[in-house]
Amino acid sequence: MSPYAAGRRSVHRSVATGVPLALLAALTVAGTAVGAPSGEARVTGSATLGDIPLGTFSNALLPGTVGDDRDVDLGGIGSDIYPSGRKGEFWTVTDRGPNGQIKVAGEKRRTFPVPGFDPAIVKIRVSGGTVKVLDAIPITTSSGKPVTGLSNQKGRDEAPYSYDAKTPLSYNPNGLDTEGIVRAEDGSFWLVDEYGPSLIHVSARGKILTRYVPKGLGLTGADYRVVEALPAVLLHRKMNRGFEGLAQLPGGDLVMAVQSPLSLPDTDAGEASLTTRLLRFSTKKRAVTAEYAYRFDPVNVVDPSEDDTSELKISSVVAVGRDRLLVEERTDKAARLQIVKLTRGADILGDKWDDDTTSPSLEQLDDPAASGVPVLRKRLVVDLDAVKGVPGKIEGVARVDHDTLALINDNDFGMTDGPEAFDAQGRLVDSGIETTVTYVRLPRGI
Repeated sequence: MSPYAAGRRSVHRSVATGVPLALLAALTVAGTAVGAPSGEARVTGSATLGDIPLGTFSNALLPGTVGDDRDVDLGGIGSDIYPSGRKGEFWTVTDRGPNGQIKVAGEKRRTFPVPGFDPAIVKIRVSGGTVKVLDAIPITTSSGKPVTGLSNQKGRDEAPYSYDAKTPLSYNPNGLDTEGIVRAEDGSFWLVDEYGPSLIHVSARGKILTRYVPKGLGLTGADYRVVEALPAVLLHRKMNRGFEGLAQLPGGDLVMAVQSPLSLPDTDAGEASLTTRLLRFSTKKRAVTAEYAYRFDPVNVVDPSEDDTSELKISSVVAVGRDRLLVEERTDKAARLQIVKLTRGADILGDKWDDDTTSPSLEQLDDPAASGVPVLRKRLVVDLDAVKGVPGKIEGVARVDHDTLALINDNDFGMTDGPEAFDAQGRLVDSGIETTVTYVRLPRGI
């Protein structure tokens, strides 16, 4: 039985009597302020999201979408975090929903235990030690139907299976694996997705206006407008490693980060590479206007406990000036924040590195700068692994003020991989990892 079973029953009763979604408030957890020597980054507060049954949450937004939530609670909102403009309030976004992997006959299968779950934009308030849900906006198609988080294309995306990896599920061209989020001045949202990878423009109430995908993707059957406007080289994105970070620069331009190096010319090259890419998108021209090569630090520098280069990822990018970005390099256990400056001289858009026949590829270069590639220069701001009180798997970073950052982790809806994720009755065996917003103060600011 889920450790939250008793709490789940009481929340279901509240919803049945008409309590608004905003009052599905998290349980209060005492805030923390972890001490640190003067001059070092330190945690100044921490707040936790309490237990909200996923079925209750989803069906309040789109009735009937979730029949059985398998005792999964709302989580996964840590895919990104963006300031709402009011103190302590943020916009967040879920990823595609509860999912895991189970090995069957030597092959890993991607599972979707709650296939009816619809990704959502969630507005939260951090109050004391509690994260409260203020509002939630389902992401829907042009006709108002749920997009779901299911895989899009056979042969390109992982085949979707039931919670126990035994029953194949249908692909859905509308499906999104949402990650980064920003809010435009007109109240609409921009999101990024790992499947395409894609950039998605969403109305203030969650309806997809346009999904921008790589040229040549050939996505058909979607119930919304799809435009092939991104460089074709992105078709070589690693499985489940499309766009994850999204930043909004002053003036409205967007910057998307490819989570991991492209698999170019093949998987082995991508797994061993330290070079990924950032793309600049003009919301006025509706086009990519620049591309940049970003170089990771060696994996054992980012995470001394890790020796697998393929574990490196960019999960968040944050605008901290007209042409400056805060970039999060991470593994699942450690993260470092770097500052880069986007310059015209570093633009490689349309260069030979966008041609997938170029050999060696950008990803294969051991020293891109020595080969004439203008790699972005970076400066370390903070090593979060060295800051006591910061949880693992930080995927969202927001700038609160000159000195303070808000971090949010992805708790994967309390799921783990493997057949042990669910008990014999098909109920979640919760990992115990909670969604947490953590404030970190930087002694020298940004």
